[in-house]
Amino acid sequence: MLRDSSGFVGFQYKMVLRSAIAFTTLVISLAAPVQRATAQYYAIYGPSSVPAPYAPPPRAEQSYGGYTPGPAEAYPNYGSLLPEDQPETVTEGLPPQFQRQLVSYQTTEPAGTIIIDTPNTYLYLVLGHGKALRYGVGVGREGFTWAGTQRIARMIEWPDWHPPTEMIDRQPYLPRFMAGGPGNPLGARALYLGNTLYRIHGTNQPSTIGQFVSSGCIRLLNEDIEDLYNRVTLGTRVVVLPGSDPTRSRSTMQ
Repeated sequence: MLRDSSGFVGFQYKMVLRSAIAFTTLVISLAAPVQRATAQYYAIYGPSSVPAPYAPPPRAEQSYGGYTPGPAEAYPNYGSLLPEDQPETVTEGLPPQFQRQLVSYQTTEPAGTIIIDTPNTYLYLVLGHGKALRYGVGVGREGFTWAGTQRIARMIEWPDWHPPTEMIDRQPYLPRFMAGGPGNPLGARALYLGNTLYRIHGTNQPSTIGQFVSSGCIRLLNEDIEDLYNRVTLGTRVVVLPGSDPTRSRSTMQ
């Protein structure tokens, strides 16, 4: 009986081994046509016809410690921007009033609310007990200021930029897409307001802080938007106060 049992086990082992060999042979025979087809594709179209996977542009920190490519090198489609819209390479410090600082601020809005003081180009993050963090901002130019209440619907780090159709119609030279990065006009962070086209975002043009320059979005220094980004959450209430450029209003009255 023992010899019969051993013979049966040996027979099973041989059958399993033969099945494995047959399966391997089948896989190899099926793979061969695919390899030949791939070789033919490369021979006809060349490897450059194979779509390359999307790769975001280098972040600022990847350029430290050595040569730093300029905007035109790191972001070729920035060349389509007018000079006044391109990243600033030489910057000066902000005037003291536009630097981030703790201030006294009386409001009926609860702590955690963001208030945009449009005519004075300030953003306040209400802390409560009569205090707030104040940031200098750039706001909408004449005809593009707005007022109302929204809530933060999305929060994005190094956001991509898709200029809306309305902006393309006004500025047809703009690219249709810019990947996120240190040269992107949206800067380091973006807080999207409700279902609108408006955002609170960073900027690579520090000289525009305190100015009426945008199409309605609120811009901060990159380091300031990073700070604000870390202090707020989805659903944060944003109150935009009405107002326009007071200097333009005075010149219109004269």
